[in-house]
Order: sequence, then structure tokens, then C-alpha cells
Amino acid sequence: MENIEVEIKALISEEKYNSLLEFFKENGELKNEDYQETYYFDCEEDLRIQKNNFFSKIVLKKGKVHDETREEMEIKFDKEQFKELEKLFSLLGYMVEIKWFRNRKSFIWDGIKAEVDYTRGYGYILELEKMSDEENKDETLRMLKEKLVELDIKLTPREEFDRKFEDYKLNWKELTGEF
Repeated sequence: MENIEVEIKALISEEKYNSLLEFFKENGELKNEDYQETYYFDCEEDLRIQKNNFFSKIVLKKGKVHDETREEMEIKFDKEQFKELEKLFSLLGYMVEIKWFRNRKSFIWDGIKAEVDYTRGYGYILELEKMSDEENKDETLRMLKEKLVELDIKLTPREEFDRKFEDYKLNWKELTGEF
């Protein structure tokens, strides 16, 4: 069963963001363009709710934020139910720790999900992702890293993402204008 998300990320410049959009339009297939609001909760697990252009969902990811491989579970709802999801988690005692506001363009490129993002207050990111099973996750990770080299992009070290994440976590309201 392919329930292991294998994902690599790179922080990119606005210029690289624009050139990647052109590259994927020519060499991949645009799957969708999306605006996403994601709320991370203050709990031990990586638990979130998200509202996007198509639906709302609850997401639970095992492991730590920025792990390259981890188990993931999603449950989808009508997008109009987002406020109800927020209220449910609040009633259960979970508080929103961070809010993310992201514009995402998703492509399929050589069988890989390539997501080119701009997140308000955070910056530009390229994510390459492929679902795998436990047995093949290391080979899938190697293949994704080779694809990043093919795009002439350096993998951003996890420590840099962790630092940027912690900075955003402390300052997201000011960085996004959401007071």
C-alpha cells in the first residue's frame, strides 16, 4: 500500500519560481491551480485542517515537519465545512498555532507531483512528491533528488527549513498581516 509520502523541498527565488512555472507548463501537465489556507494545531502530532479551492480536509502526518518520508492520512469534506472543522478541533481543546496562506500550482512531470508554491510571509518553494510503500521509499527518495539535480536546484537542508519554520511560527501574524 502506497501510504508513505516521499517529498523533497527547495526554497527558491521569485525568478526561479517564474522559470519553473514556464518549464512545467512546457514539460509537464498542469493539474490545478489552488489557493490554500492551512491551520496547524498545537499538539504532538502534525495535525492540520485545510480549505482550498476544491474541498476542506483534515490532515495527519506522522513524524516531524520536513521529514522526507512519513505516513500521511487525509479525510476530505465539502469546502464549506471548514469553519465546522475549525470549531470541532477548538471544542476538542486544540488551538490554532499557525496559519498558512499559499498559492500552489501543481503539475505532473515524469510521474512526479511537482508543486510550485508562493506562501504569503514565507516565500517561494518547489516540492517534488511521490507516494511510495515502505519497501521502496528510499529508492523513491533517491529518484526525487536526481530530478531536483535535473532542474538545477539545490536541495534545501532540513535545518534551514526548520529555522525558517520556527521564525514563521513566531512571527506569522506580522509576516502575513493577519492580526
